[in-house]
Amino acid sequence: MNSVEIQTIFASAGQPDEQQIQLWIDKALEGIEGDTEIVVRIVDEQESAELNQQYRHKQGATNILSFPVELPEGIDLDLNLLGDLVICAPVLEREAQEQGKPLAHHWAHIIIHGVLHLLGYDHLDDREADEMESKEIALLQTLNIPNPYQQVTER
Repeated sequence: MNSVEIQTIFASAGQPDEQQIQLWIDKALEGIEGDTEIVVRIVDEQESAELNQQYRHKQGATNILSFPVELPEGIDLDLNLLGDLVICAPVLEREAQEQGKPLAHHWAHIIIHGVLHLLGYDHLDDREADEMESKEIALLQTLNIPNPYQQVTER
């Protein structure tokens, strides 16, 4: 079972409920054996910017930050603690509007993207980016969500 703790520090209209978030996390974790645990923290731009500066040395808020768990050597837990996702709701809402995407689709994409980071996927080079994006597109397609990397040409 995938255990998800949701911490809503910032709330706004259009945010997904716990069931939707759980569904998207479960989708990203299909094929992963054993129990998992993830914390999802929904924050404002100030907290996102502070964390982005502290941990990535980048200025400004970002849509999502992924913090994989790094347990000290010798610690063995029965539960597979994957890590934390920190999602900046205002940035997500702005991006969805700018990109002409339904807000729920963008939430699903960003959550799946973040979980894949917790699983070790990355996009530091073209090969990694292609692999991660292909995985995201395939997972989203099973949810009837179109490719998030295609530009919306007309609305």
